[in-house]
Amino acid sequence: MTASQTIAMKRPRLMREVYYRWVWRLKSPPDALWTYAANTDRFNRDTHLPPIMVERTSQDLPNATRKLKMHRIKLGKLKLVPIAWTESPFEWIKPYKFGVFRNYSQGPVLYMRTLTELIPLPNGGTEVVYEVWVAPRNVIGMAAIPLQIGWWSARDFRRAFMAYDKLAQQQQPFETTLPHKTTQLPNGARRRMANAGKEFDRRGVDPVLSVLLTSLLEYGDEFTLARMRPYALADAWRVPRRAVLEMFLHATQMGILDSRWELLCPLCRGAKATAKSLRDVPDHVHCEVCHIDYRVNFDQSMELVFAPNAAIREVIPAAYCVGGPQITPHIVMQQIIKPGESKILSAPAAVGRYRVRALEVPGAARLMIDINGASNALLPLRSNGWTSGEAIIRPDGTLTVENINPTEQLIVVEKTGWTDQAATAADVTTLQTFRDLFGKEVLRSDVQIGIGSLTIMFTDLRDSTALYREVGDAPAFGMVMRHFDILTAAVRAAGGSIIKTNGDAVMAAFRRPVEAIRAAVAAQRQLAAEPRPLAIKIGIHTGSCIAVTLNERLDYFGTVVNIAARLESLSTGQDIVLSGGMYLDPEVLDYLKHDEPLTITPFGSTLKGFGEKQFELWRLIVTETERA
Repeated sequence: MTASQTIAMKRPRLMREVYYRWVWRLKSPPDALWTYAANTDRFNRDTHLPPIMVERTSQDLPNATRKLKMHRIKLGKLKLVPIAWTESPFEWIKPYKFGVFRNYSQGPVLYMRTLTELIPLPNGGTEVVYEVWVAPRNVIGMAAIPLQIGWWSARDFRRAFMAYDKLAQQQQPFETTLPHKTTQLPNGARRRMANAGKEFDRRGVDPVLSVLLTSLLEYGDEFTLARMRPYALADAWRVPRRAVLEMFLHATQMGILDSRWELLCPLCRGAKATAKSLRDVPDHVHCEVCHIDYRVNFDQSMELVFAPNAAIREVIPAAYCVGGPQITPHIVMQQIIKPGESKILSAPAAVGRYRVRALEVPGAARLMIDINGASNALLPLRSNGWTSGEAIIRPDGTLTVENINPTEQLIVVEKTGWTDQAATAADVTTLQTFRDLFGKEVLRSDVQIGIGSLTIMFTDLRDSTALYREVGDAPAFGMVMRHFDILTAAVRAAGGSIIKTNGDAVMAAFRRPVEAIRAAVAAQRQLAAEPRPLAIKIGIHTGSCIAVTLNERLDYFGTVVNIAARLESLSTGQDIVLSGGMYLDPEVLDYLKHDEPLTITPFGSTLKGFGEKQFELWRLIVTETERA
């Protein structure tokens, strides 16, 4: 690693502007470094800046501009010095450049601008150029800037980038980084964690996972612990996601962890509200950055995150930055464009669908990155919105955004797909472990929340009445209970949950269609192999529905549920009836082609309550007797 530093002075109207430029050559490429360097919340903490506070104003500021403040320690008498500023939105082009401008209203500095560039090198490394432009407000600022920025901060900048380069080379995420110093834990915390390890063993939690969790709780940094995301941790630990989520649910029920629902904005995807339980979840939330009210839904805007219980480790959340690139990682570009200005932007490198929008103008333009796309596209932005449809350009092309608008606009280019590292409410509430441990977790009776996609399965024992007559009440009852055990185990193993039972009938829910089919096939085969074979009729459908509370239980309602219930009646007990949407799911097609090459035949039928409409259905034949 090499470094160089440049210092220059300019003379603006009032005070002299001071300019710093540092250059480091690192071994990691820009895309590997970006995750670490563009995490400005952590970077500011690592370079010893104090926590910041957002000043509440009577109205929303345009273009995600914020009023912020912090307190510095005054040299000598150790007095707190208040510093306040207006922060313009960060601008960035992932993974090469990001910067921000701050206009100070209180403190020894008048303004400051920073810019970080990650320039790829021929050898695969990166030349990092870090620049600072800062103007003092007064004599104290002129004296403090060289000492604070030119000396202390310069050392911190260098150390931070060196550490990030090492992490990037090792592909080591922040989540598993252990601090060099011993963590101070509350009295009895280690004993509680030791007892928790024994309880994890009793509950069947993988000992490797419980050790990873207890190690994280003792040595993990506060950034990670304040917002633990089980799927992200599972990826970092290279272990199954569902196993980690289930362990976190057990740990919460045991009092080791605390959980909360974060309610995410559909545009900026930041958490705009939190709820301790489902009962506390509102159906509408306001985002002060995007100036919108949005409806909460289970599959995107509700994520379950965790933090240590105070008896294990006290973590006090602190913000060091509120607008950096990694705070909204789905945004690949963010640029301020003045009225009448046009900016030529490099196309996003990854092929796929994007959305181009402005914070102060409704609507969005669609952008497709395709290897067969054009070399350039023009997107005009007028006061009433975007004037073009979908632009299709190559990964090495350019995008020209023209601001035909009387006001300055913050332009955002973002991926349309949501991250799959979020443990959403749709994921969590369809886990049998959640239903078992938190059966009283329900929505308010007046709240109905949508779920974008859910797979519903209905089952019923065939000829159960005859079974009681043939073998007697007590043996038949035991066989029915055995059927419930087999079905519940199959549903749990596939990642679903039993929602409710009615006599011999069962309603189960899954996040993905293939999970439901796996459970159905396993249950039918095992029941058919019992000493006295049992036949179970099964119907499965997938689509959107709503979550509600019924009889003090979290339940699902909608057309999808009604169709799935009707499909069960079409089953013979040795097959599974699937809707057309189920069969055409890519994962289901792969499963039927490679994992389970079962016989499947199409047929059509009307369904009770749906008029004369003919539904395209599929019959998946499972048991050998039916094949014969």
